[in-house]
Amino acid sequence: MPIAVYVLGLAVFAQGTSEFMLSGLVSGIAADLDVSLSAAGLLTSAFAVGMVVGAPLMALSSRTWPRRRALLFFLAVFVAVHVVGALTPSYEVLLVTRFVGALANAGFWAVALTTAVSMVPDRLKGRATAVVVGGVTIACVVGVPAGAVLGEHWGWRSAFWAVAIVSLPAVLAVLRSIPSGRGTDTGSAPLPVRDELRALTGPRLRPVLLTMALVQGATFCTFSYLEPLLTRETGLGAGWVPVSLALFGAGSFAGVTVAGRFADARPVAVVATGMTALALGWAALALAAGRPALALALIPLLGMLAFGTGTALITRVLGLASGAPTLAGAFSTTAFNLGATVGPWAGGLALDAGFGYRAPVWVSALLMVLALLVAATTAKGRRSRAGERRPSAVRRSARGRL
Repeated sequence: MPIAVYVLGLAVFAQGTSEFMLSGLVSGIAADLDVSLSAAGLLTSAFAVGMVVGAPLMALSSRTWPRRRALLFFLAVFVAVHVVGALTPSYEVLLVTRFVGALANAGFWAVALTTAVSMVPDRLKGRATAVVVGGVTIACVVGVPAGAVLGEHWGWRSAFWAVAIVSLPAVLAVLRSIPSGRGTDTGSAPLPVRDELRALTGPRLRPVLLTMALVQGATFCTFSYLEPLLTRETGLGAGWVPVSLALFGAGSFAGVTVAGRFADARPVAVVATGMTALALGWAALALAAGRPALALALIPLLGMLAFGTGTALITRVLGLASGAPTLAGAFSTTAFNLGATVGPWAGGLALDAGFGYRAPVWVSALLMVLALLVAATTAKGRRSRAGERRPSAVRRSARGRL
């Protein structure tokens, strides 16, 4: 595996820390800025909205840039907005910085995914994807719990400063390791946008992208409100929050690692098994939230299933969208973060409606049921179309024999 692929994973680690760390900081932000818990949770949604909007826009705007220049630009913007976020006393300004930071993160993700898979042969594309996504899971293991510890002892702003500082080595690493060419780093011109969009909006890709959005929506719905669930429903102290986040991250890292090895060979089986297990797992966590030992045991398992399934879905999209080398990563990022937008929003609605701190977990289970229905309907439709084509082929063969 080229060292540049691991460098991309390092940069994603810093950005993933920012994306997920609010799950351990929402209470502190809400108290400091005098907003509701659900308003603080919307900071996660704002980041996700920026990712949804930014992935295709940033990919299109930078598609003629050398890849190294694009990656460095997005990283520089990311660092700058975190400095502003650490300094501002305004919730509205913080909300804007989360959105702008997400635009930069989305652009980086879109370029990083396509860059990583373009550097390796087909048999290693799943592993290359896993290395990049693995940066997020390491962020969950190390960065997010560390952010929660910083927030508990020195306030939530210290976590924002830490993200800005940790991003600087990634800037240097990208500068030294990533080739400066565009496309497949040969200097070739990118494909026309119309051709890429045609490849991305085909009937095989749309349901996969929708399924990815629903799976990630389920993950982020619970993850965004994990801290209040554990401290106010499970009865654990605040010190258990970083431990729980680290457990989720450790499970996520294991899931990405396993998916990276099997997603290339059996993507459909990996996705189907993971989605079914997630639907059952989120329901189990909702039922077991009042039992600390059982809840803590389920958290790493759910992290493993969520990110393993997500990695397999990204690999599936990149494989089906080989005709869209510039925008495939952008559409994957958009689908991923569309779920991350809807999930916290839906969980916040359930909380505001007074259904209790377990409500977001039940919403996660419901979203997984919807994902399974989409997958089942798509598979049924594909079998029906195959059945319709088969008799026609038989008739043509019979006429040929006559």
